[in-house]
Amino acid sequence: MQLDDSTDLHVTSPTALLDAPAAEPQKLIPRPPGRGPGEAIAWQRIVPMLVLQATSLLVLVVGWSPVAVIVCFALYLVRMFGITAFYHRYFSHRTFRVGRVMQFLGAVLGASATQRGPLWWAAHHRKHHRFSDTDQDAHSPHAHGFWWSHIGWIASPRHYGTDLAQVPDLARYPELRWLDRHDLVVPLLLLASMFGLGWALESWAPSLGTNALQMAVWGFSVSTTLLFHGTAAINSLTHLVGKRVWPTRDKSKNSFLLALLTLGEGWHNNHHWCPGTARMGFRWWEIDISYYGLRLLALFGLVHELRPIPARSTAPSRRLRG
Repeated sequence: MQLDDSTDLHVTSPTALLDAPAAEPQKLIPRPPGRGPGEAIAWQRIVPMLVLQATSLLVLVVGWSPVAVIVCFALYLVRMFGITAFYHRYFSHRTFRVGRVMQFLGAVLGASATQRGPLWWAAHHRKHHRFSDTDQDAHSPHAHGFWWSHIGWIASPRHYGTDLAQVPDLARYPELRWLDRHDLVVPLLLLASMFGLGWALESWAPSLGTNALQMAVWGFSVSTTLLFHGTAAINSLTHLVGKRVWPTRDKSKNSFLLALLTLGEGWHNNHHWCPGTARMGFRWWEIDISYYGLRLLALFGLVHELRPIPARSTAPSRRLRG
């Protein structure tokens, strides 16, 4: 299918401040671990998410089947790619070009991960880069403590709205604004499809040993829970554990294990050093599955102009020693 590329969607100005390596040390503004002043928990926001994650325990009731576990794993990978490739590398950093149709499909794929809408996600991430590991960074473990950075900040009323001033390049598309306002539509459709798939397999292929409830639990609840904690670990753990290779202004670190679990996002220190590139694994052994996926999409003409790693940024002289 030929995509409509008549509109230039690769506007770099909103992310210009994020694209250059930052070598000057940035003073951390610590806050005592836990909630910040005026940041009460909005329980009506967080309880549904906690209930969703708790439904993963229903695996003890519904059991398992090979097809249910395979669907869980497949949906984890596909939806993680939606977060890493589109919500993060495209919507937040504009590291490649797409047509308007593909832009919307990427937003739908990201929305299926149940991590709010594309504008909300990108706006918060752009703020994270501007104020990384300072008091103004909503999910810095150094400024606010581990649990707040991992999950607590999402339940703060202060962080619930979408700051459209951070994403003017995205806010001009009505379909993206609609998806951002109605961010539960895609996850609910996915949940319904899991029930439908389980019912169909139970009716037409009973030898597979699955059913509607089992497919919903494994295909939606378990995979969504794993997705959330995998993504949240980038906010929290990759600013606490791992190796610093580049002298960024923050405390970001690289983690091989988290890179495997999140399709390349664990090369977080690399990313904070060069946020404007589509590739996070700089060296051949730094596995970056999201980048490989984008290269594959580029071969089919679905994405274009993946922004490379600037050679000047990865010169050996700029690396940290030790």
